[in-house]
Amino acid sequence: MNSTLRNQLIAGLKDGSIVPYIGPGALTDVVSGTGAPMPATSDDMIIAMNGGKPMSPKLMYEFSRAAMNIELKRGRATVTRFLNTTYGETAWSRSALHDWLKEIRPAYVIDINRDTQIIDSYAGTPHNLILGCARIGGTSYRFKLYAHDGTTYREITPDQADPNLPALFKPMGSPKPEPSYIASDADYVDFITELMGGFGVPPFLKRSRKGKRYLLLGMRLNRDTERMVLSDIIHGAGEPAGWALIETPTAKERRFLARQKIELVECNWRELMSESAALQLSE
Repeated sequence: MNSTLRNQLIAGLKDGSIVPYIGPGALTDVVSGTGAPMPATSDDMIIAMNGGKPMSPKLMYEFSRAAMNIELKRGRATVTRFLNTTYGETAWSRSALHDWLKEIRPAYVIDINRDTQIIDSYAGTPHNLILGCARIGGTSYRFKLYAHDGTTYREITPDQADPNLPALFKPMGSPKPEPSYIASDADYVDFITELMGGFGVPPFLKRSRKGKRYLLLGMRLNRDTERMVLSDIIHGAGEPAGWALIETPTAKERRFLARQKIELVECNWRELMSESAALQLSE
């Protein structure tokens, strides 16, 4: 990555014109107290959910498919318990990327992981938190919205949100402040359908995201579910729609990014955190 682009991206993250879109690759350096890596990629999550053993090739295709199988055989509570234990009850080290972003404190962050690192980064800072949800009756919305006053969360309605506060959007959910997850195939079908219909994003966020550009960090785009979620969440983006830092992109990823008008930068996201980039934070 050349210094001109690096400085442009950092400046955009700082002034809010560029939104970080965080994927599983951002958690590759996160470990537990025993040194075990956090299961973040689809394969790692499936193996962890299955007691450390791979599932059949058909189920290993994607975490949502494996989660649907577990849900049908052992109940939804089994999937939720796994996610709560993994991301809500296990102590993890901090991701270098999350610590770096914590210093910038972007005004809007999208994080498709289910861990709590981005939430922890904004502890003590008032903000809005949006968690994806699915298959919940009594509402057309497919999100839960919380306001943080710097100390505690409280659930609010969309018209109660302060649009001037930072917004943390975790479409696949999180154990905090209350567990809510998009995990199984059935969840994704419901969530993506409502997301396409406009019910997966709070109205205040729809208004404020117009013209934003996005920086994909730790994202791979070889799975239909993640591509569909991204396409709808970045609706109304500027042009170009943003940048994707992918070190070894596939032909499929290249084609998708070209259709989305997202510029491909063939590098690891760690190049954004070089010494010269770090100096920009102190300006």
